[in-house]
Amino acid sequence: MTEAPLIEAKAVTKRFPGRRAFPWQKAPVLEAVKNVSVSVPRGVSLGIVGESGCGKSTLARMLVGLTRASAGTIDIDGQRVWAGDRAVNRQARQRIQMVFQDPLGSLNPRKTVRQLIEAPLIGLTGMAAAERRVRVEALMDLVGLRPEFIHRHAHEFSGGQCQRIGIARALATEADILILDEPVSALDVSIQAQILKLLADLRQRLGLTYLFISHDLSVVNHICDQVAVMYFGEVVETGPTDSVLRNPAHDYTRRLLAAVPGDRLEALRTGS
Repeated sequence: MTEAPLIEAKAVTKRFPGRRAFPWQKAPVLEAVKNVSVSVPRGVSLGIVGESGCGKSTLARMLVGLTRASAGTIDIDGQRVWAGDRAVNRQARQRIQMVFQDPLGSLNPRKTVRQLIEAPLIGLTGMAAAERRVRVEALMDLVGLRPEFIHRHAHEFSGGQCQRIGIARALATEADILILDEPVSALDVSIQAQILKLLADLRQRLGLTYLFISHDLSVVNHICDQVAVMYFGEVVETGPTDSVLRNPAHDYTRRLLAAVPGDRLEALRTGS
């Protein structure tokens, strides 16, 4: 029996108005995402891969409710979300959160670590201040942030530490679905490995479901069970990560693999 998806997008499309060359012309319509369907069972990590401009980040923002889809539907546990019901949307925002590509840019530099992590608790839960303080301290410990950091500001931290703050903030409301939009691409290689290990440990420990957006196939190979390859706004290939990366069926997937540096390509082939 096939497990029901925890999060499912059906034929989602996102259109943006283009720029007219002349005032009397009709404005063109640009489709950033075209009729994309993806489904992720509970506890699974799905990688969405493709080059910059392929639509993967736009898809991520639609899934988390930051951008409204022009067409199609998104369900969480079989319930339609981002469709206008405020109560349903509020509940969905507690369950699905996003970790952004730029760790420092996604954090308000005027806020302390405590304020950054507890912001979703203030906006989405009825927790009292004392409860929020306990929750923030527990989250800091969970992601490997020292207790004395709680009153410091984001600009005082490294990129890796800022991303740990971002992950703690995403988990604050006990979200069980994380949309990870290139979460390690802005970090040094050694720090990338630490954050990927943290994400893998958190997924196992908390039973999280991931949608991992990336252009780096070696990163996807490391953390994702399944992969969907996007090209010009469309999903052109899907399947188990091992199968897709070792025996690609689509020419675009083969081109992505050809762009992987030699040492990383060998790791993909050997599964190391």
